Amino acid sequence: MMVAIEADLNLSLKPPTFSLLSQIEGLLTNFNTRAYIVGGFLRDLVIKRETADIDIALKADVLHIAPKVADNLGGKFVSLDERNGIYRIILPKTGGHPDDKQWQIDFSAIEGDIENDLSQRDFTIDAMAIDLNKIIQGVAISDIIDPFNGLQDIEKQIVKTTSDTVFKKDAVRLLRAVRLADELGFTIYSETEDLIRQNCHLIATIAGERLREELLRLLENTKSSQSVLYMDDLGLLTNLISDLAETKGVEQPKEHQWDVFNHSVRAIDAIDFVLRKGNWQYTDMKVLDYINWTSELAEHFKSKVSSGSNRRLLLKLAALLHDIAKPQTKIINTQGRIRFLGHPKQGASIVTSILERLRFSTRETKQVATIVYHHLRPVQTSRDESPTDRAIYRYFRDTDEVAIDVLFFSLADHLATRGLDLNIAAWRQHSNLVNYMLNQHKKQRNEIKPPKLINGHDLMRNLNLKPGPEVGRLLEAIREAHVCREIKTKDEALVYAHNLLTSKRGG
Repeated sequence: MMVAIEADLNLSLKPPTFSLLSQIEGLLTNFNTRAYIVGGFLRDLVIKRETADIDIALKADVLHIAPKVADNLGGKFVSLDERNGIYRIILPKTGGHPDDKQWQIDFSAIEGDIENDLSQRDFTIDAMAIDLNKIIQGVAISDIIDPFNGLQDIEKQIVKTTSDTVFKKDAVRLLRAVRLADELGFTIYSETEDLIRQNCHLIATIAGERLREELLRLLENTKSSQSVLYMDDLGLLTNLISDLAETKGVEQPKEHQWDVFNHSVRAIDAIDFVLRKGNWQYTDMKVLDYINWTSELAEHFKSKVSSGSNRRLLLKLAALLHDIAKPQTKIINTQGRIRFLGHPKQGASIVTSILERLRFSTRETKQVATIVYHHLRPVQTSRDESPTDRAIYRYFRDTDEVAIDVLFFSLADHLATRGLDLNIAAWRQHSNLVNYMLNQHKKQRNEIKPPKLINGHDLMRNLNLKPGPEVGRLLEAIREAHVCREIKTKDEALVYAHNLLTSKRGG
């Protein structure tokens, strides 16, 4: 399939984009420097694709100019790659809605003239440029500087390197090739695929924060599993996360349709399915009718966690990594049944190490590791009957910030376990469990709203206790009993605490 590009087609900017570029052009004029729009912004402008990322190449000292531009625009200045002289300005959102654009402007220094600079870039479709001053005036496609026939490759819908050395110069381009093909719906040129396979080991040389950014952008797509499998075929995946290599071919109990690796990859798409973001090829949409979905839940999974990440993306990352400890925990018991004892706990530890290496934030790392640690917890709260109030309270207490995330993860894990063999009765039971736990938690939150029955000073004064961890443990036990409607008054709380102490001390 090809996209026709008319030579006399004008590049039209939307008013907010025109306004921003005009501001930048005005600021750069004060520094008496030549500026070019390059890379993805220009490519997306040609194919009429919405973007909030602008790449600007300067014939100047970028480290001197970019921070001043950031100050004038009220943006945050970030160093992306000091060795290659790449810096970013992140502008605050202009509106208050989560879907409003947040502009990112990347500045880089021109080496030699603009044609030489473009020859250092990665892919032909991004090795194009246009003078910033001209694009504001409004120009045609024919004014684009295009030494590597990027426009032609846009028409062919292919991702192709500008030279055989692009990956050696900057190995993050290995992941970017897959991500670009994924985002644009393009195909990676066969010779470029060969180059990726030859250089896949270079991923180990990339700074973690750059890998993190590319990985998160890959997970944005609603068919992320295809990109993950493609990365694996190209040799990138296990060079990025070596622990995943051990999960390949690891057999699972009979209820599992796939081995550990393929189950984990399919769980990524199952996440998007249960979050109403994608399809699940192994069953129809009707199975979602059993899950109570609300606008509140939709907003929950869209909520930002850190720069470039939200709960949905981190849940998909957890899907890829949730069974990463299964290979080393696998046993076959005396009945011949496969077991993976302790794999959630060991997995959480491994995941923490992986995400720290990839420079995920502390909050991101904690969320993903907690999901992995507790991913079996929902189905363990109950077998044949509804979970008790105490079990629900303890679940939400222990899973804390990711309690809802873990519940929906368990649903996706169920789908990725059964595949085509999904039992509707078992699925309905699991969905009802999730619905029940969410509803009961709301009721328990209402129980917690009244003032505390008792505080630490009351306990120390009435039970002759000294300050210390024991007071905290008693207060938590009282809070739990209060939520579970076992006690209602301060006097009952004191009696409850006294009985706990007596029991602990042997009467």
